Amino acid sequence: MIVRIAPRRAAVRDVDRTVATVAQGNRGRSSIDAHLRHDPSATQAFAEAHVRRLEMMRRAGIGIERDADGSWSIQADHLDRAIAYEMRALRDRPVEIETLSALPIAQLETADAATWLDREIGAAARLPVRDAGFGREVRSALDARRQWLVERELADVDGGKVRLRANAMMLLQRRELLVAGERLADELSKSFVEAKMGGAVEGRLTRRVDLASGRFALVEHSREFTLVPWRPVLERQIGKSVGGIMRAEGVNWRFGRDRSGPTIS
Repeated sequence: MIVRIAPRRAAVRDVDRTVATVAQGNRGRSSIDAHLRHDPSATQAFAEAHVRRLEMMRRAGIGIERDADGSWSIQADHLDRAIAYEMRALRDRPVEIETLSALPIAQLETADAATWLDREIGAAARLPVRDAGFGREVRSALDARRQWLVERELADVDGGKVRLRANAMMLLQRRELLVAGERLADELSKSFVEAKMGGAVEGRLTRRVDLASGRFALVEHSREFTLVPWRPVLERQIGKSVGGIMRAEGVNWRFGRDRSGPTIS
C-alpha cells in the first residue's frame, strides 16, 4: 500500500465563511434553501455539504444548534467556533494519512486500471519525488507506466511529454470495474450491474473493495450488486441499507431507515 502523510492545519474553511455569510443575510439562520437562494448557481449537493459540516460541529459540542425543521441557528461568532472546532480536531489528529494505492508500486506499472501513477502523470502539479530510495522506484514506475499508456493508445507523446487522452482514466477505471464485477459475480452468485450517472444506488452495503483504481463500496440487492466510489463516511454503514444518486463526483448518499436525512457527498 502507498500512503501520503502530511501535516494538518487549523484554519477557517470556505464552507464556514459561506455559512456565516448566508446566516448574516437570513436573520442568523442557515438552511439548504437559504444557501440556494444565496447562490442560485450552487447545486443541491454543494448546499448539503454545508449541512454536513454543521452537523459535524454540532456533534463536537461547538454550540451549533439544529431546529426541528432542519434549519440551523448560526451565532455571530461562527467563524471563531469553526476555528475552535479545527483546533480540537488538530489536537486529536495532527496529520492527514491518505491512501494513494492499495497495491504496491510494481503492480501499477502495467495494471489495466486507473492508477495513482496515471493521476500523477495527468496532474498539473506533481508531487516532488527525490532520486533515491522509494522516490527512485516511483520515477522508474512512472517511466514504465508512460510507455505502457502510449503503447495502448491511452496517451500521446507531445513535445517530449506524455499526455493522457481525455477519456483515458474513465476507460481504465471501467475496465477494472468490469473485471472485478465478473470476479465478484462468481463469488456472490449475483449479477454485476454498472452504476449509471444520475441513476439510483440502492441496497445493502456489504463491504469495501480495494482496487488499483481506488476503493469502492459493494452494494448488494437480492439478485444483483454494484460497485461505486467509496467514502470514509461509509465505514459506519457496512451491513446497513443505503441509498443515493450516482453523480460525476461520486454518490450523494442518504442513510437511515427512510433515508430522509442530509445528503453525504
